[in-house]
Amino acid sequence: MRFIKNVKILIVGLGLMGGSYAEALTDFGYEVGGLARRQEVIDYALNKGLIRHGRISADREYIGQFDIIVFALYPHVFIQWLEDYQEYIKSGALLTDVTGVKGSVVYKVQQLLRKDLEFIAAHPMAGRETSGIESATKEIFRGANYIVTPTDKNTAEAIESCKELGRVLGFKNIMELSPEEHDEMIGFLSQLTHCIAVSLMVCKDSRHLVSYTGDSFRDLTRIARINENMWSELFLLNKDELLKQMDLFSEKFGELRNYIEKDDIEGMKEMMRLSTERRGYFNE
Repeated sequence: MRFIKNVKILIVGLGLMGGSYAEALTDFGYEVGGLARRQEVIDYALNKGLIRHGRISADREYIGQFDIIVFALYPHVFIQWLEDYQEYIKSGALLTDVTGVKGSVVYKVQQLLRKDLEFIAAHPMAGRETSGIESATKEIFRGANYIVTPTDKNTAEAIESCKELGRVLGFKNIMELSPEEHDEMIGFLSQLTHCIAVSLMVCKDSRHLVSYTGDSFRDLTRIARINENMWSELFLLNKDELLKQMDLFSEKFGELRNYIEKDDIEGMKEMMRLSTERRGYFNE
């Protein structure tokens, strides 16, 4: 197995997710290094014990010492980084990521990558409403799901190593999907829900509603505090799939509106019964 205790791991991008990976892997006993754009981020990570060492520039000698590299970058930055610096990576290194879309990223990365390197994509289904390394904590992985998205270019050893990484990080469920299956799933479960939350928040100026709101509105809009740079990029990278999910939601929302308009109590109740049944799956 590639993911053994004496490997050295580099986290490229020390934000919320990269910092959380660093904390979990360091606490588990791995030697973890970090790359970030700003020295204050490296200093914070060092002071908190998240990493053993770090750099703010892509140094050939530094990058070349790592066996596993985790990329916690925006998709376009990730691809650009590989175009610029993959020659610094040691032969035989294993690469993985945390990117929220796969179809538009995985194949491009695997085509771009040197033949002596292997990239196995993963998506940690975890996060917080706040971003940045100051919000990083390994606790976001506890009880969460972790998805590995291999292609026919991946070896069985790399796939298993990536799953082992998920177990080391503390994820509850380790799942495997194709990049296409992942993007359909994420379009519905994550991207659509963020679209709904954003739409709710921009319907009305809610400043005067703060004193009156209950848990239902707070729960529905928790994810409306959103990183506009990251999520707008993710939405467009998964545009076709997301639009399908938005159309599906609009159809069902229209059905409910129609039942209400026509005083169709049985139609409403049937939707509510189905909703209650399906929501119950998540409590099992």
